[in-house]
Amino acid sequence: MNGPPPRTLGVWITNSPSPVYYSHARIRQAVEELQAAGFNAIYPNVWSRGTTFHRSQFVPVEPHLAAAGLELDPICTLSAEARKRGMKVIPWFEYGLMEPATAAVVQDHPEWVLAKANGNTIMRMHGKEMVWLNPAHPEVRERFIGLVVEVLKRCRMHGLQLDDHFAWPVEMGYDPYTVALYRQETGVEPPRDHTNRIWMTWRRRKLTGLLRELRERLGREALPKRISLSPGPFRFAYNHWLQDWELWAVGELIEDLVVQNYAYSLKGFAKDLDQPALRKARQWGMPVQIGVLAGFGKRTTPMPVLAEKMRLSHERGYGVIFFYWEGLWGAHSGREGATFRRKVFQQLGTTPGESILERSK
Repeated sequence: MNGPPPRTLGVWITNSPSPVYYSHARIRQAVEELQAAGFNAIYPNVWSRGTTFHRSQFVPVEPHLAAAGLELDPICTLSAEARKRGMKVIPWFEYGLMEPATAAVVQDHPEWVLAKANGNTIMRMHGKEMVWLNPAHPEVRERFIGLVVEVLKRCRMHGLQLDDHFAWPVEMGYDPYTVALYRQETGVEPPRDHTNRIWMTWRRRKLTGLLRELRERLGREALPKRISLSPGPFRFAYNHWLQDWELWAVGELIEDLVVQNYAYSLKGFAKDLDQPALRKARQWGMPVQIGVLAGFGKRTTPMPVLAEKMRLSHERGYGVIFFYWEGLWGAHSGREGATFRRKVFQQLGTTPGESILERSK
């Protein structure tokens, strides 16, 4: 008798800050180490800072890869190495509809950019000046969907992942294009209050329309249609980014949910695990994973805390995806060090979390 499918244990991999994308040997070693630690899914970043990791007809190549040589082909190399080991590869379109304010597409097409009520188009994200391309604009849609299709056609993948940057920032939508479209469809001007529920619903529907259009195009192209979404907790995701992932799940616009839970405290982490929308997703039979911060920058989560977060997630039937590769046992290993963390991660991948918690103290 067949048992339930194995619970997902995955990791996000990105080039920043990490050298892994720029060497075949590093890629092979990373996948080997992940397999040894029980990981069965990899989410490589394929769209970051307005650039991608292959020669594209839509966007520029990531500068460091261009210097290292496009023949490295990090995404398809990762895919091939992971497939050989029975691991799934889900390309992660990290930046979604967000672009650096200095990007050529922003300079060439200012009419594609969302704006706040005061006319400002800039959002500070990760310490950088960014802008948001308009999900309602047909040319923005064509470009974004074209990029996704282009990536999925290059080599075998197991679907794709969108995250909290596939969004419409709630304070935005006062640019000339959106104002004219809203006036045309409703006969009135957009409310000055960006939290007005009717105004929020109209914009959310445009974002949902882009997601639906993407799915339809993937079907026509006979490409994997399994879409994973990695948002924040539901109320935050909707009220700040107009991501109605509960509706998207019910409407079968996504097949997999990876909810980011980067709470510092275990109490806060457990509270976010029990949010009503997350429990509903499980009731609908949708696979649910929890995004857990392993380490990034100056913040490295100690192994006892990671073990307990993993245990709490598993207790509720959720898989775990760690952010990010260098935070496991790489550059952001913190005081515990890479050797210790890798050993404990190997135990975590094969042993129930309750026993590891004591061992890792």
